[in-house]
Amino acid sequence: MAEPTPRRNEPRLRPAPLLFEPADAAADPEHFFDLESIDDPRDLLARATELTHAFRAATDRAMEFQAIAAAQLADPRRFDRLTAADIAERAEWTEDYAKKMVEFGRELLTGGEGTGHADPV
Repeated sequence: MAEPTPRRNEPRLRPAPLLFEPADAAADPEHFFDLESIDDPRDLLARATELTHAFRAATDRAMEFQAIAAAQLADPRRFDRLTAADIAERAEWTEDYAKKMVEFGRELLTGGEGTGHADPV
């Protein structure tokens, strides 16, 4: 089973694999990672929990990459840098959230300890 996203000073564990589904299975709205075919509620709970942890870990990791990209785009050393408003528009965020993501991304890029939480809010 996957573990929650570790803090910056802990090793990162790999989440449970998110197996890609064939296109025909993914097209069926009732089909979701083959969970509907699991009859035993214990097995269903275990696999659904694995997927939940995997999705949370993937979300946290993707958010970190968003923050890094935002910080790089806002870097004042770039001749083509973007403002927080520009970044917010591209990412469909509010400008305040974009500013927090830029700050969080700068912490990640410099290896700062910050709050130790993946969410910049």
